[in-house]
Amino acid sequence: MERAQHLNTDNQRSDWQELLGEEGIEAILVQRIEELDSIASGDAPNIAVLDLAVLSIGDARDCIEKCSHLKLPTIALVPTRQVPNLDIRIELDDFVSSPPDADELLTRVKRILWRTRSEQGDDIIRAGDLIINPSTYEVSLRGRRVNLRYKEYELLRLLATNPGHVYTRDALLSTIWGYDYFGGTRTVDVHIRRLRSKIEDPEHPYIETIWNVGYRFRDEVNA
Repeated sequence: MERAQHLNTDNQRSDWQELLGEEGIEAILVQRIEELDSIASGDAPNIAVLDLAVLSIGDARDCIEKCSHLKLPTIALVPTRQVPNLDIRIELDDFVSSPPDADELLTRVKRILWRTRSEQGDDIIRAGDLIINPSTYEVSLRGRRVNLRYKEYELLRLLATNPGHVYTRDALLSTIWGYDYFGGTRTVDVHIRRLRSKIEDPEHPYIETIWNVGYRFRDEVNA
């Protein structure tokens, strides 16, 4: 089936847009949040490219939130010598300087898609009342769906797939965000804190902190 191209253009497509299209990668260039309104989760492109030269911080944050609900990876185009707001940076899959080098952008997009591609056929992960379905990216707790952001979900899936294994902050940062991600290990702590607030209570802890090292998913979970 022919892929529909979700690329916004004014007059002529740029080199990176042409290159992504030639590689069969469906992308949407987001310069207004309304451009995401027509995307259905079952018919989403492969990746959203956020133009931070145009989007305000508030609009960029809203776009990232909407992409998270769509399970749509995000990469941002950032004006040269500008560093994205920390709250935005830790939610992005990656970012590059704008205008981007087409080959570099393609490499980064491919890496993101390889890291976040759907893993159809994986077994459902159960830990007490917590259920993780890798094929649908859905998480439920005591029968109720838990609304996780994409990075929160990826952290939970990785930890829960290997209960008892201790992951250092650097290892989690490299695995979930990429080896050259410009965010620091505080990014991991922020996401773990958010994740815990959504799935844990004092009687049902799932993630254990290994002080000065990192985190692990508990071997034994109270049902």
